[in-house]
Amino acid sequence: MRNTNVRRAGLVGALLVAGSVLAGAPAWADTPAGVADLGEASFTKGSTTVTVPSLAPCAVEGPTSASAGSLSKTGLSWGGGTSSCTTTVVDPDNDTTSTKSTATGKNFELSALVSAGGPRIRLSSYTVTCDAVQRQTSANWTFSGLGGITGLPSPVPAGYTKPITKAGGTVLANAVFNTQTLPGDGSISLTMLRIDFLPASGITGSVTVGRTACSPTP
Repeated sequence: MRNTNVRRAGLVGALLVAGSVLAGAPAWADTPAGVADLGEASFTKGSTTVTVPSLAPCAVEGPTSASAGSLSKTGLSWGGGTSSCTTTVVDPDNDTTSTKSTATGKNFELSALVSAGGPRIRLSSYTVTCDAVQRQTSANWTFSGLGGITGLPSPVPAGYTKPITKAGGTVLANAVFNTQTLPGDGSISLTMLRIDFLPASGITGSVTVGRTACSPTP
């Protein structure tokens, strides 16, 4: 029988948001053994298409570490960051291992909504992590210095959607926090934040910030 407990820590002061999720089940999951990245973007505003491939992706099968420098695109910038996906031998006699997959980014800014009357969205720093042992996985996330999005609940529920509006209440986009996938095989996939643009913004596409996933080790 699968036993899943979801645990989340909420707002610390008004600057730090954190959460975690724990899963346990037999191994042999379809989710990757361990991956993490800073995020990605794909959206079109007017005649301009902005594409940012997965930033600093790592995997326990390799590459086990990666880094990304700062980048600036129309309506979007990242301050860079690093990722690390490691395997540790827990019991050499029985080939028992654990994995840890982490991505840490800084100075994310989305300005694409400003010209439509929306807010400038900023994150000073963020981290996502997925840990795995033989029969259990856990994922957690944290970010600080959030600007442009207010009124998050404490704790932040899984899949929490916060509308991003302009003055008057028109919804320009949805910010989806703490998206979790728990397939039932002991694995976890976690996306810290995804911003989905809506028609009123004049933009199509989405931006993702902070992703990780892992499966129980063999």
